[in-house]
Amino acid sequence: MARRAKQADEGGTRLSSVANAILLMKTFSDEQSELGISALAERLGLAKSTVHRLASTLVEAGMLEQNKETGKYRLGLAVFELGSLVRRKIDISFEAKPWLMTLREQTGETVDLSILDHGGVVCVNFLESKKVNRISSGIGLRKPVHCTAEGKVLIAFQPAAAIERIIGGKLERRTPRTTIDTGTLKEELATIRARGYATDDEEYELGVRSIAAPISDDSGNSVAAVGVTGPTQRLTKNRLLGIARYVTDAAKAISLRLGDRPRVI
Repeated sequence: MARRAKQADEGGTRLSSVANAILLMKTFSDEQSELGISALAERLGLAKSTVHRLASTLVEAGMLEQNKETGKYRLGLAVFELGSLVRRKIDISFEAKPWLMTLREQTGETVDLSILDHGGVVCVNFLESKKVNRISSGIGLRKPVHCTAEGKVLIAFQPAAAIERIIGGKLERRTPRTTIDTGTLKEELATIRARGYATDDEEYELGVRSIAAPISDDSGNSVAAVGVTGPTQRLTKNRLLGIARYVTDAAKAISLRLGDRPRVI
């Protein structure tokens, strides 16, 4: 069935153009992976000149590719890359959930799943502690990497150039316990790589401690971190170290589900 695209009016030209571009890309399917301007114009109910402008813009953005031999268009690599990114995040969150539930039962504290994103660490899933006095989180919550357990454990396993890029600028002092000296932070990252987990001892927020371990996928790269966060009166330094095994075991189990395999040294 043909999709009728919205004709642009004076007050909504930009919105209509975006909507039409989206409809254009949705026109492609497994059965019709390549379409010409005439076919696209017919399905969208737009003038050929309008469709040609939309297609040219999408080609420049990498969202479409043009077959030089036939002149027809197909979805571009950028669409695949975006789809793979979304799929990867969904897969990690889905595969991690049973282990997040187990980890919450083992520790009694709030657990979260986070990823690196544009130099920060972002929560993509969390399970809140059932205790009255608890630390909350939220999907989409962004925190700095240098003073959070999840952030530190993720950048610790990145290439040296990436570490320099992420922590090379001025580091914000969140609390009196925040490390803002890059040299000291690099030493801590080396320790994190050696022991396999990171801690946050009131560095992001006073009265809060956390611990996190890295999750790897089938490429062996660290793609996420699983963490446990709680108030300092319950999550003492000794207890923090005591639950390290639960956190690292959960991270390893999720990594195996994502295709990672133990390295043979």
